[in-house]
Amino acid sequence: MTSEGSHDFARVRRIVKTDEFSSVFRLRPTQKSAHFVLYTRPTTLPHARLGVVAAKRFAPRAVTRNTIKRITRELFRTSKLQAVDCIVRLSRPVNTKAGPATTRALKAELRVELARLFASQRPRPAPPASS
Repeated sequence: MTSEGSHDFARVRRIVKTDEFSSVFRLRPTQKSAHFVLYTRPTTLPHARLGVVAAKRFAPRAVTRNTIKRITRELFRTSKLQAVDCIVRLSRPVNTKAGPATTRALKAELRVELARLFASQRPRPAPPASS
């Protein structure tokens, strides 16, 4: 497999073990956005892997947390990333129990933020060779 964007989210593309999460969290955040923090760590695997952390205190409803995870996985699958372990962590509240669980505007805002985070991790083109 290459590091090209894949349209599956098989188990090999997920960070699932606590030790794997911990090893990535030990590093400093790579990028921050209004609601998310992205942690990355280079890996020897031929593809990128993803872990998502959406705490109940920042998204009190399960519907909201699941929407965040679904959008994150969708953008991860379609992004062409380097071989890195990525963890996307929700770091600020996205809504409250009083408001609606999800809205079209919230989904669009989250999609834009996450797309920017993943775009920062795309492989850089090699500089042109000078002759």
